[in-house]
Amino acid sequence: MMHPTPDPKKAGQESAWDFPRPAIAELVTSHLKIIYRGVIIAETRHGVRTLETSHPPSYYFPREDVEMNLLSVSKNSSVCKWKGNATYFDISLQSEVRRDVAWSYENPTRPFQMLRNHIAFYSAPFDDCFVDEEKVMPQPGGFYGGWITSKLAGPFKGITGSRFW
Repeated sequence: MMHPTPDPKKAGQESAWDFPRPAIAELVTSHLKIIYRGVIIAETRHGVRTLETSHPPSYYFPREDVEMNLLSVSKNSSVCKWKGNATYFDISLQSEVRRDVAWSYENPTRPFQMLRNHIAFYSAPFDDCFVDEEKVMPQPGGFYGGWITSKLAGPFKGITGSRFW
C-alpha cells in the first residue's frame, strides 16, 4: 500500500490531508456556479461542502438554486458509510443526456442533515464549474466528486495507487 506524502501547503492553501476522517459537512458562502452548454445549471452562495481526509471538497447546492427542470432521477444509487444512501441524477439539455452527473442524500444520516434538499455535482461532465470565480479541476479517478482549486494542496484520492488511502 502506498503511503502518501502530503504536498507542502502554499500561502492561503488548505491541505486535503488536514481534513477530518470521518467526513464532515460545513456551510460555505463561496460563490459556486456550474455552466453547461451556455446555461447556468446551478449557482449559489449558500452551499455546503463535505470534507474528508485526502479528498478535495464536494460542493452541495440548495435545490432552489439548481435548474431542477433539467435533472431527472437516475436508476443508479450508492451508499456512503457516513452520509447514507445517495440518489443520482441525469441532466437533459439541448437533446443531450448526460448520465449520473449529480447526487443527493434524500435521508442523510444525523451528522449530515444539512445535506438534505441539496445536490452535489461532478465537475468533469460540465463545461465550467467555479468556486469564487476560479474554474475547478475534477478530482481524479472518476468515482469521486471533489472540486480542486488552487487553494488546495494534495495529493488527492483517486490518483493511481490511492485505493486504500
